[in-house]
Amino acid sequence: MALTYQQSKLVKDTIPALREHGEQITTIFYKTMLRDHPELHNMFNSVNQKNGRQPRALTSVILTFASNINHISELIPKFERMCNKHCSLGVQPEHYEIVGKYLLRAFSEVLGPAMTPQTFAAWEKAYWLLAKMLIGREQQLYKDFEKWTGWRKFKIDRVVPETQSIYSFYLVPLDGKKLPKYFPGQYVSLRIHSPEGYMQARQYSLSDYPREDYYRITVKRDEGTRYSNSVSKSYFHPGLVSNMLIDHMGVGSTVELSHPAGDFFLDINNTSMMPLVLISAGVGVAPLMAMANTVTKLQPGRPISWIHGSRYQVPFESHIQQLKRQNPAFRTNIFKTHLADSDVVGVTYDYDFRMDLARVNPDDLFLTNSGTEYYICGPEQFMLEMSDYLKSQGVPSNRVKFELFSTGDLAFKH
Repeated sequence: MALTYQQSKLVKDTIPALREHGEQITTIFYKTMLRDHPELHNMFNSVNQKNGRQPRALTSVILTFASNINHISELIPKFERMCNKHCSLGVQPEHYEIVGKYLLRAFSEVLGPAMTPQTFAAWEKAYWLLAKMLIGREQQLYKDFEKWTGWRKFKIDRVVPETQSIYSFYLVPLDGKKLPKYFPGQYVSLRIHSPEGYMQARQYSLSDYPREDYYRITVKRDEGTRYSNSVSKSYFHPGLVSNMLIDHMGVGSTVELSHPAGDFFLDINNTSMMPLVLISAGVGVAPLMAMANTVTKLQPGRPISWIHGSRYQVPFESHIQQLKRQNPAFRTNIFKTHLADSDVVGVTYDYDFRMDLARVNPDDLFLTNSGTEYYICGPEQFMLEMSDYLKSQGVPSNRVKFELFSTGDLAFKH
């Protein structure tokens, strides 16, 4: 049941104060909840707890919902992203009970006398409107997962260096059963034991077309740890799980994966032959590699334009060159900012500077084709810049899709 006008007003009247004290709210919330429910350490990102990203995320999603409670449809894309993340981590309805209890308790502590019984009841109703909406969608996603709704053990079968800092891990299910298909662009959650004693999970895009016998993820070392002796560790994201995978989890090691999920994907059920433009930087290449491999396998005549930016080395460089040789409809534009003596223009790179779509031949962007689909993945600022350029060229926003990895707007996002 929707909030009454008076309840909506009570909620909205407290939002300015809650925004002002957002950090305090979520500090209280996490401290008390994790004290009483230490098992939830296995679900939350310990790094983002320490650097404040996750508390800010919780504050953002709750207050954004409350501010737009009469215009919820505008938040559906954000909630879809959130529900996929929740399902990849195994979030269940009982977790919403716990979160609601400690969140409202934190609200009450910060608001003090302003949290009247009527205001508390209004906030409780608002919270459960959001929670039931998310729970309902998550139940649908879990149903799509069929029999695989928990964590499944995988063995690292191969580790292949793609560059000096990017590695592909080939993961084989220990139970030997066939793996479900996924949409190229989706991710799995992978979890391992952390040095702190808890399980830690992170999301990694699947970087190959769907196979029944193994999954491949592509992982980048987080260079931030190199600076940990000179600056605060929380300033640079330490890449706890990624670096542990690369440094300590070799062939034969066991990890746990969740069912593939994610709302950033290429729909392989759509047999459109419209051009596909894939724009990536760094390890953002991973989900787009899955798209390229899938399309060249299932729709070999579909035009693909591969545009990638790297500092030193290009991940999957030889494979991309092979795709280009085998598929006349496959075009490439490679940007590099640091060239090696062995680099040859037109062979290993096309432009020796930071990616600038204005320098790309307009024909390689298929700007005049009203059906072209654009997928972008890389650092957040990079994705926004690429998206803004395409929009400036008249490309509608519904044909430009990009993957958001940051923690800024999701409560359970890792």
